[in-house]
Amino acid sequence: MKKTAILIPCYNESRTVEKVVRDYRAAFPDAAIYVYDNNSTDHTDELARKAGAIVRYEHKQGKGNVVRSMFRDIEADCYVMVDGDDTYPAQDAVKLAKLVNERGVDMAIGDRLSSTYFTENKRPFHNTGNKLVRWLINTFYRADVTDIMTGLRAFSWDFVKSFPVCSKGFEIETEMTIFALDNNMQLAEVPIDYRDRPEGSVSKLNTVSDGMKVLKTIGTLLRDTKPFAFFTAISVVFLLITLGLFIPVYLNYLHTGLVDKIPTLIMVGMFGVCTLLCFFTGVILTSLRKNQKKEFERDLTTLRLDREINAKLDGLQAETSMEDLCQEGSSS
Repeated sequence: MKKTAILIPCYNESRTVEKVVRDYRAAFPDAAIYVYDNNSTDHTDELARKAGAIVRYEHKQGKGNVVRSMFRDIEADCYVMVDGDDTYPAQDAVKLAKLVNERGVDMAIGDRLSSTYFTENKRPFHNTGNKLVRWLINTFYRADVTDIMTGLRAFSWDFVKSFPVCSKGFEIETEMTIFALDNNMQLAEVPIDYRDRPEGSVSKLNTVSDGMKVLKTIGTLLRDTKPFAFFTAISVVFLLITLGLFIPVYLNYLHTGLVDKIPTLIMVGMFGVCTLLCFFTGVILTSLRKNQKKEFERDLTTLRLDREINAKLDGLQAETSMEDLCQEGSSS
């Protein structure tokens, strides 16, 4: 039977964490439920433990730091990650886990935006931010992901153990989506119900500051994963500036036979050099990126082999222990 782990990152979720743990225990009776407390001051950890969760702690603040610890620490076949704010019904998470366990999906995404999100969520800037992030990622990665920022996802072992967590905060969802798209992992989306936070429960997401971090993350990951597109776009900007400065000087030269604006011509040369540098930087980094992808596939294969070997060794140790017990019993 495949082992499922429920991962619940929490920061001051005392009003909802008990209900979330109990709901997911009812939906996943055989799963281990982990609550990772991120410096809560409202006894979230005590309430989670009382509800039956395994409570662990991450003292570096930020959801990305919590996800890094969860992915490193926990061994399972299927990982279901859900926010501790009681906005994602447990029955929807079951659908995502089935996609991972039965269809081999690497990341199953709970799609809020196709159902009740825009009517339940009363924060208009959050809605605008979701649409902007979705448009940027789908445009640059030629994808069709509906909900980039959802807090309900299910992952395969391959995804969890190969995903290098670099983000510290709420930009982690964007990073996970781009990682899956860039490495050709299998994604699936399921429309899910979304309900807004209950009264008294406050969102930890700051629309402006966290939104800027998400946009910065997209830019950084675009540079790292799509260097040709990134640097070619910059070179096009430099080229337009170069032409804008050069054409008036050239037209004046055709009429008078003289170059009156020498400083402008020097700037044209500088911007022309920048145009070429950016273009060839993109070409070189694209070649290096292809080698990185090959190394990733080799590393993923090695991870799988190591896991199979460890599983076989554990099985042999268990058989040896049983044989020793049987021998002790017969001798006695």
